[in-house]
Amino acid sequence: MNSEFTIAVHSLVYLAYLPEKMASSDMIADNVGTHSARVRKVMSALRKSGYVETREGSGGGYRLTIDSESVTLADIYRVMAQGSLIPSWCSGDPGMDCKVGSNMTQVMYGIFCKAEKRLEEHFLGITIGDVLKQIHACD
Repeated sequence: MNSEFTIAVHSLVYLAYLPEKMASSDMIADNVGTHSARVRKVMSALRKSGYVETREGSGGGYRLTIDSESVTLADIYRVMAQGSLIPSWCSGDPGMDCKVGSNMTQVMYGIFCKAEKRLEEHFLGITIGDVLKQIHACD
């Protein structure tokens, strides 16, 4: 799992929380606890995927273009982090003369793919609005 996914979810929930439904990258970064450049990178991906729009100039920023009750964490995961559970390197070597060493990469890839599919299935049942409701229930 990568941090961009967490930043994306936090940012979308924050925008859904705001009465005016608009925030600058500095406001979002302050709320998330990261640098505004990281927020802008994440928000760019969300904008390209149609989840937010931007308004330039004074009073500008990011605004949701979606219903927070219809967008799931699975939707956001697919945009920001799909494939991130699968490691970039796996032990073994298909050319090895050992049953374990020559098949470990393939077997582990299958295991990680199944885990990611289950994670996405879990995320399908959670909307941005659900996360906001959980936050409102805190205290």
